[in-house]
Amino acid sequence: PLTREAFAPFGDVIETEGARHYPINGGKCERYHDLATVEAKGENARVLVSIFKGTPYPFPLELTLVERHPLGSQAFMPLTPAPFLVVVCPDGPGGGPGTPRAFVTRPGQGVNYPAGRWHAVLTPIGAPQDFLVVDRGGDGNNLEEHVFEEPWIVTLPEGTRA
Repeated sequence: PLTREAFAPFGDVIETEGARHYPINGGKCERYHDLATVEAKGENARVLVSIFKGTPYPFPLELTLVERHPLGSQAFMPLTPAPFLVVVCPDGPGGGPGTPRAFVTRPGQGVNYPAGRWHAVLTPIGAPQDFLVVDRGGDGNNLEEHVFEEPWIVTLPEGTRA
């Protein structure tokens, strides 16, 4: 399961549960404040807000590729109340990815990867899913990919629908 504590070495969990919040707009809105750290480094850097329409992968998942963005963070917040798979890697020897760690979100949770964090591609579970994505635009190469020599096999916990 995705929790703030378990995911802390890899980035931020975006969720309202347990977050600092306060009323705004004359008490008609509750602001859940500062849920993730947005990073945009380098020449002509700017923050982008996009919507990604993700297609699910078959499970068990054969994880062959991870990527990272050295010049900025990347946040994914689902626009529907459905879980999705999050796979991240600590830094391994020589700057490549270490052993992958997999998490399944609860409905309503999102993630924010800091600049340079190895992660798998967007992976909805069972049905197409839309995401609000906040990441970096600007000059410079902000994408590095790593293909594993042998794929890692990721299975879903029992009771998770694929």
